[in-house]
Amino acid sequence: MSEQHAPATTVSHTPGAAKPDAILTVDNISRKFGGMTAVDVDHLEVQRGSITALIGPNGAGKTTFFNLLTGFDKPTSGKEARWQFNGATLGNTGAAKVARAGMVRTFQLTKALSRLTVMQNMLLGAKDQPGENFFAALIRPLWSKREKEITAKAEDLLARFKLLEKKDDYAGSLSGGQRKLLEMARALMSDPTMIMLDEPMAGVNPALTQSLLGHIQSLRDDGMTVLFVEHDMHMVRHISDWVVVMAEGRVVAEGPATTVMDDQAVIDAYLGAHHDTDLGDDSLLTEETYEELAEEVADEDHAAPGATHDTTADAADAADGKATR
Repeated sequence: MSEQHAPATTVSHTPGAAKPDAILTVDNISRKFGGMTAVDVDHLEVQRGSITALIGPNGAGKTTFFNLLTGFDKPTSGKEARWQFNGATLGNTGAAKVARAGMVRTFQLTKALSRLTVMQNMLLGAKDQPGENFFAALIRPLWSKREKEITAKAEDLLARFKLLEKKDDYAGSLSGGQRKLLEMARALMSDPTMIMLDEPMAGVNPALTQSLLGHIQSLRDDGMTVLFVEHDMHMVRHISDWVVVMAEGRVVAEGPATTVMDDQAVIDAYLGAHHDTDLGDDSLLTEETYEELAEEVADEDHAAPGATHDTTADAADAADGKATR
């Protein structure tokens, strides 16, 4: 873990520990569904300019916690619930206002608009567009300059995420990994201060995994704060500056990745017996695994008409990886 991006070494490795420069502070936020408590967080702080991983078993309340923070759900703890982002109070604030405040998120299941092109999806993510006003839209000079600016920005981001050649393709024709990249790129169109990624590696072809890891690290290196939910312990261990562990809706541990993952209680309860297995180790990929990957690529080909070229390329990438090992 790099000391440049990590919270100060004096930060206590205990749940709810105070951070030297917290961009997000959460107090007394809970969410109940009937008699079940999905989220019950007393206090949590996220360090500015770092990559913080939120981990825990299925049903721990991680995605519900994301939904609450970003305005897609409301806490049942009422007025007791308080959270501040970058100095502004966001409790009971709608999703659109949260995004405008600089905190944006992606979803476990991508929300790309399949019947719009990749470029059209990108343009939807930009803010301050005069053409969205009905009357201003009738007068081209009022919005044409801004449209050129955001189009140029979209092209730069698509080039960065290796999607520029797909800008005129329908988003529905992209592979699963490419849709993940598109959603992340679209989120950056609003110039967020903090980005929240919900399982960015879920369903991504291994050929794109390293690309996604690099992009997430580059976001932090550009000064952005990253909070992400992930089950891939390889990813968590390799890129996280700080790890928060949730179980049954509560924060039960936090600290640097190496410390948290070596905590025997966390290992036994949340990571399982194979915590020392590097899930990103290519030597662990067997012949059977490569065959399964090829079948998944073929399934994507049938499920997404028009994506034959992309999925064939994915299959070739997997085959090339096999050939070099």
